Amino acid sequence: MAIDTQQISEVSVQPGELPERMTAWVIREDRFGEPKDAFEIEHIEVPEPGALEVIVRVMAAGVNYNNVWAALGKPVSVMRYGDHPEYGHHIGGSDASGIVWKVGPGVTRWKVGDEVVVHCNQASYEDPEVHGLDPMAAPSQRIWGYETTWGSFAQFTKVQAQQLLPKPAALTWEEAASYGLVYFTAYRMLLTRCNLQAGQKVLIWGAAGGLGVFATQLCALAGAECVGVVSSAEKGELVKRLGAVDYIDRGEFAGMMKKGGESEDEENARFKVTRAFAKRVKEILGDSPDIVFEHVGKATFPTSVFTVKTFGKVVICAGTTGIDVDFNVAYLWMRQKEIIGSHFANAYECTKANELIDSGQIRPVLWRTLGFDGVAEAHQLMLENKHLGKISILVGAESEGLGKTAEGPGAIYAEVGG
Repeated sequence: MAIDTQQISEVSVQPGELPERMTAWVIREDRFGEPKDAFEIEHIEVPEPGALEVIVRVMAAGVNYNNVWAALGKPVSVMRYGDHPEYGHHIGGSDASGIVWKVGPGVTRWKVGDEVVVHCNQASYEDPEVHGLDPMAAPSQRIWGYETTWGSFAQFTKVQAQQLLPKPAALTWEEAASYGLVYFTAYRMLLTRCNLQAGQKVLIWGAAGGLGVFATQLCALAGAECVGVVSSAEKGELVKRLGAVDYIDRGEFAGMMKKGGESEDEENARFKVTRAFAKRVKEILGDSPDIVFEHVGKATFPTSVFTVKTFGKVVICAGTTGIDVDFNVAYLWMRQKEIIGSHFANAYECTKANELIDSGQIRPVLWRTLGFDGVAEAHQLMLENKHLGKISILVGAESEGLGKTAEGPGAIYAEVGG
């Protein structure tokens, strides 16, 4: 049966009531492959909220690379995680803005009609790590909309009540849906894991990308000096606008990128370029960086370890060029450097980070907004590296520009992405 995506913004029930079925973009195991093939629109059951759970009517959803992986079924199939075995399907989407539509037993902080954004960390309330250590350490920890189903590419989504944050009033629905996963990840990396301080110096890889635009703004807000690595002068100017001291075009130092399997001569040549890069960073910042903000992995990690200063920290949350890193460990122990792993953020960190958005001190950076029929297209663009920044999807919102209820700067619209 054909599904009219133009009617997605319409629902047949009042707040507090749920329809039996909803329209959603669904991935199933038997059609893993490129996003254009793996994602299909289906009419699917609407879940009821359990204890301490909330159903949100999705107004807009944010697009992240994790659901490219979900579509491909690589590097591992999401169907073995979280609640996927129970339901047999995957509804992706790890960022959302929307309206609280129905609350489950025990929910007291949120009520029907509240306008919210959703952070993507889930954990069991019964895990002791949630009550005194850090929910990110809980064995039940999962990323909603990736390791769980009922994500944001649907008319309604089911979340834990602790995932909800007040929607910043000066943002439209699509702006509010664009930032959560990448921004909250960057916040934890710098503020919690590295204890970023005024006066420190920071090197940011991919500074015009989803993570990098927030890392750059956080450094500026904290009084730290940062230099961003980007792929073009245009992106470099954006990074400077966001508060970086300056930028480095990675094309000038392409020879430093680690591919793996280099011969001795090739490694010597690569290391020569790495030294030149580290020298440039030091010239811009006035000293070697105290912190290197990493998410590239294999290609850049040896350079990061070499470039960071003695007693400095390399903090990493991803490995977009590969997770099998190879570096000279002598530069680590001889100069007493630290490697710190980081993964998303807990509810308290998300709350504090979101307050900076609400006050306008940190701003989302958005490239494009697509209609609900653009979910598969958006992920295909990501797979083929044809996107130029963050993409939002309109779901319940009828058009762009809706949802803003207060004056404020809103998002920065720019072509970004590395």
